[in-house]
Amino acid sequence: MGALLLAIMLLLLAGGVWIAMTLAIVGWVGQAFFTNTLPGKNLFSAFWESNASWELAALPLFIWMGEILFRTKLSEEMFEGLRPWLNRVPGRLMHTTILGCGVFGSVSGSSAATCATIAKVALPELKRRGYNEKLAIGSLATAGTLGILIPPSITMVVYAVAADASIIRIFLAGFLPGLLLMVLFSGYIGWWSLRNPGQVPPADPPTTFMEKIRLSGNLIPCALLIVFIVWVLVAGWATATECAAFGVLGSLAIAAWGRSLTWKNFKDGIMGATRTSCMIMFILAGAAFLTKTMAFTGIPRELAEWVDSMHLSPYALIGALVLVYLVLGTALDGISMIVLTSAVVLPMIQKAGFDLIWFGIFIVLLVEIAEVTPPVGFNLFVLQNMTGKDSNVIAKAAIPFFFCLVLCIVLITLFPSIVTILPDVVMGREK
Repeated sequence: MGALLLAIMLLLLAGGVWIAMTLAIVGWVGQAFFTNTLPGKNLFSAFWESNASWELAALPLFIWMGEILFRTKLSEEMFEGLRPWLNRVPGRLMHTTILGCGVFGSVSGSSAATCATIAKVALPELKRRGYNEKLAIGSLATAGTLGILIPPSITMVVYAVAADASIIRIFLAGFLPGLLLMVLFSGYIGWWSLRNPGQVPPADPPTTFMEKIRLSGNLIPCALLIVFIVWVLVAGWATATECAAFGVLGSLAIAAWGRSLTWKNFKDGIMGATRTSCMIMFILAGAAFLTKTMAFTGIPRELAEWVDSMHLSPYALIGALVLVYLVLGTALDGISMIVLTSAVVLPMIQKAGFDLIWFGIFIVLLVEIAEVTPPVGFNLFVLQNMTGKDSNVIAKAAIPFFFCLVLCIVLITLFPSIVTILPDVVMGREK
């Protein structure tokens, strides 16, 4: 039964049918032919239940916040504030791609928006100063994925809803892995720069400490917004959805105060957020209907029992899932990967004894790899449009940073406390 439904799904996806429609059609076939339930009634209930969610209300708000920052000059000011502090570090201004993506990613929650925004600012400046273009493009393609790992993250919200997990715990769990990944990316840039000193421009004239402080004033607006959102979230003064609303209000206020908010970019931001939100919610609704089908047919339970009967070690199961998601990442976007597999994979993970919060970060890292994996890699498409280079050329430039992502997955698997320690300290251990 599972093989037949999987074959139908792959056939529909290969035929170009929308992912949301594919999920709903497969769910309908499963209920109509393999259960005694009424698929029509369950279809409407699944669509309503999946979208009538207070937690999911954070999704369009976080998307809108990212759109506002993307369409104003706030991102450019952030880059200018980071630049003077990196003059004496091996790799110098090349690190601004990593730090800029990390800072902007923490307030946008979107990989594509992070990549596009920092690329617009960083690539012309790095090219003008004579930095290695291949290294710059590769670092931007992968560092842009920090937008979905460092909270707030749209992908994390989708996973939390799919797994019925705490959004706040997922957010807290992403901080240390995000910092670790930034260190790995910057470490490779520093190592490459030391190995290739002739391809790194000479340092700029020394800047006084007061001048650095003055230029760092550009970081203050977005830094305050980040600190405020994180503080009210951790302190328990607001839910994740309320924090998203504060983020939208704060980004609008900062953009208006900086005189970069116009009616045009305000309207474009709303329309962009609406289109993206509707697409994601449509996919979630289709996935919810397929989840009901899985529950009626008993496929997740059978899969979990089958995995249990194989007596796979935890590392063997993780290795198998890595291979599955790497294959899916060549054809699907990250959110689709989560909603397509959650109904089957999450019961298996629970049966194997893994922590759902840890697995959330694990799957987000795999989604990051999918963002830079051809033929369907969103960040590759973003940089292709901005640089005019083929997506395969960009993917090749990102290979060293791709292995940094793989190393990060290995480290959090060997040392899961990297993920779980912060939410446990802040909110206490889950019982």
